[in-house]
Formats: sequence, structure tokens, C-alpha cells
Amino acid sequence: MRRRTVLAAAGAAALAAPVLTAAPALAASTHRRLEIRGVDISSLPKDEDFGAVYRYADGRRDDAIRILASYGVTHARLKVWVHPADGYNTKKQILPLARRLKRAGIGIWIDFHYSDVWADPAHQTKPEAWATLDVAGLTRAVYDHTADVLGSLKRQGTPADLVQIGNEINGGLLWPEGKNWGDGSGGWATQAAFLKAGLTAARDTTPRVRTMLHIASGGDNGTSRWWFDNAVSYGLDFDIIGQSYYPFWHGDLATALANMTDLAARYDKPVVIAETAYPFTLESEDATNDILYDPSQLTPGFPATPEGQAAWLRAVADLQAAIPGGKGLGYCYWEGVWTYREGDGWDPTDPTSGNAWENLALFDFDDKALPGLKTLGRYRG
Repeated sequence: MRRRTVLAAAGAAALAAPVLTAAPALAASTHRRLEIRGVDISSLPKDEDFGAVYRYADGRRDDAIRILASYGVTHARLKVWVHPADGYNTKKQILPLARRLKRAGIGIWIDFHYSDVWADPAHQTKPEAWATLDVAGLTRAVYDHTADVLGSLKRQGTPADLVQIGNEINGGLLWPEGKNWGDGSGGWATQAAFLKAGLTAARDTTPRVRTMLHIASGGDNGTSRWWFDNAVSYGLDFDIIGQSYYPFWHGDLATALANMTDLAARYDKPVVIAETAYPFTLESEDATNDILYDPSQLTPGFPATPEGQAAWLRAVADLQAAIPGGKGLGYCYWEGVWTYREGDGWDPTDPTSGNAWENLALFDFDDKALPGLKTLGRYRG
């Protein structure tokens, strides 16, 4: 995820399987606690360096990771960039962050972007240091980078529990060579070579890690089938199907449930919502136009209030719990600790850039934990 634009992949549309027309009803109660109740905390080291503090709902101040653990968060997702302009989201920050997570009893979920900056369906820019490499060189760079980060985590006694090979890779990764559609791209064969290199590195360094391939099509069954049918046909050996699912981009809950139920059955693999979020207000704490700012962007029945945010998290948890056979593993809230602090903006190349996400965090403008954090961590269907 990033300040989002949407990929229009003509190749994907042409090859997409038919969209499902029926959706199973969300279960009112499944009596099942989700295995993964996660929060992406990638921004935390930078936010803390710029003065961020975090508080329980009653105002008591504490370490953000201890607060998350106290509310029942099971996993923390950490994005990895290669050589970002601001120096954050690299191994230098991830290793100490992993030690803090292990002390708190929170699992480690590593999210490789294979870029120096945000990777998403519309942006998969090669790291500058890899710009002149050919396909063979890029394949080796994916392996070495993945093995370096995951191997370092294991050697310090904090091995990753989950790992994503790529972030929202609907259109591939490491463009243009790894783009899976359009003229001038390497197509699926090249994308598959890159992904196999990352998957192999993950298993070589951390044999017990669970691997994930992640696209951003939570409510789009046609694109999802097209993508994962290709992934299987190219022999990609992975454990978990990851989907981004934001209602303001990816449709209603029933359609998303139908899609994820179909994927779990079609590929006999568990599904996780790797990213979701919802605003607790439409107000902004800085001068940057937030991603969610207008009532027309809201989902009916879920107001932009602390209670509305918590209700959304409950609904998404119910969606995962309703996937048959226990194949809905859970979900991860994207950048739940990214509160506003001047200097910690969205653009790593621009220190003056603002935060377009603070009204979707899990802490309010007074730095207090919102009700949604309790809903997320302590959910039981």
C-alpha cells in the first residue's frame, strides 16, 4: 500500500476467470479465534525518532509494542526496502525491532518490496543499485537480499514467522523486466523466476517460515483467479494467499468473502487479508490531504468514528472466520501506529511530506489506543 493509484492491467482483464456471482453470508458467530491478528508497524522506528508516543486508552504512556501485545496482537508486519532515501525500513531498523517484538511475544512478518520506495499495483520500481542488472542479475539480487535479511533475523534469534515475497504484485515486480503484462515486459516467466528466487532464499535461510504471495484484489475474483492460476502453472511453491482488502477500493464484504472462499478452495491454501484499514475520523491532523477525507468514501453502516472503525475490524474478522475449513487465517491492519509527527511523512525522498494516514491509525490524535485495537487483538467469533 501507499498513496494509492490503481493498476489498469489490460492483460489481466483479458485473461481473468469469470467473477463469482454468489456470496456466502457472513457468519454471526463462528466460535473460532483467528490465528493472525496483526498490525503493520513499519513506520514505528521513524515515528519514534521524530517524537511519537503511544498510550493506552486510559492515557497511560508505554512502549507501542507492549501496548499492541497487551491488546492481543499476534503478528507485526515490517516492510523492507533496499536503499531508501531516508534510510528507514531496512535491516538496520528491522533487527532491533524484531528483538522488541520477540520480547513482547509478537510474531514477525516480513514484507519484501524489492524497491527503494513504495511498491503497489501501480508502482514496482527497481532499486537504484539494481538498475543496470539483467534478468539473471536481478534474480540473484532477489535471492541475496532476501537471504541477507532473513538470515540476519535468524542468526540473532528472531526468525521470521511469515514472509511476503513482493508487495501487492498484481502486475509483477521489478519493472519492466518483471512486469507480467504489456509490451516490453518479461511476462509471467520472468516474474516467476524472481518470485522463485525469493521463495527459495526464504526456505534456505528459515526452513520453518511460512511464505506468502500478496496481491491487491480482495473483492475481485476474476483478477485473483487469473493471478493465482498463473502462479500455480509456473510452479510457484508458496504457503499462503495474501490479499489487500480496503472497502473504499475493493468492494463490499460479501463479494470479498466469496472471492476468498473460492481461492481457499480452488488452490487448497489458507487466505489472509494482508492489509486493511478504516478511518476513525475524516478530520486531518496536518495539512496533507488524507486518503480518506469525504463521506462518499465510507462504507454504508460504518461511520468514520472510533466505533465505526471497530465495527469494520469486527466485520473483516468475521469474514475471515467464515471461510470454510478454517482457511481464513486472519488479517493485518495496515500502518496502525503511523501517527502524525512532523518529519515522518509518506515520501522518503521529501522530509517535508506529510502523513496522509493518521486518521486511519489505531491511535487517536491524542496518541491513545482506539477501541478498534481491542477488537482486533481480542476477537473471537
